[in-house]
Amino acid sequence: MMEDYGIERILELLPHRYPFVLVDRVMKVLPGEKLVALKNVSINEPFFQGHFPGKPIMPGVLILEGMVQAVALLLGETHPVEMHDRLCFTGIDKARFRVPVVPGDQLIYEVRIKKQRSSMIKITGEAFVGARLVAEAELMVLIGGQK
Repeated sequence: MMEDYGIERILELLPHRYPFVLVDRVMKVLPGEKLVALKNVSINEPFFQGHFPGKPIMPGVLILEGMVQAVALLLGETHPVEMHDRLCFTGIDKARFRVPVVPGDQLIYEVRIKKQRSSMIKITGEAFVGARLVAEAELMVLIGGQK
C-alpha cells in the first residue's frame, strides 16, 4: 500500500489542469487493485454558475469524470511505463446517480480493478459523501489504445 499524496503528484500523473482537475488528494493506493481519492466541492467551482442558479448541484457527468481521473491515477501507479502511451476510456456502463452533490460536500471516489484481459481493464467506481453512496459506474479502459 502506498502513502496518501496531494496535488503535486496528481498533476505529475494527470494531463488535466485547472479548471478540470477533479481530484484534490489521493488517500489510499493499492497498485493493481484499488485507489481512494477525494474532491472538496466548493461553491467557487466554475460549473456552479450555471448548474443551477439558486440551487447548485454538481453535474453528474463531472462526478463520473472525477472517477475516471481516479482510475487514471490508479493505473498510473500500477502501470507507470505503459502510461507513456495514452489511456483510452472505451465505455461507461451502469452509471447511477443516487444523491445530489452540493457545495461543501467532500466527495470520496473509490475505484477498483474488477477484471483485466491483456490491455483492456474493467473498473468499478463509486462516489460517496460521508458513508452515503452518491454515484456508481463500471468503467472500461484500454491501455495504449491511441498514440
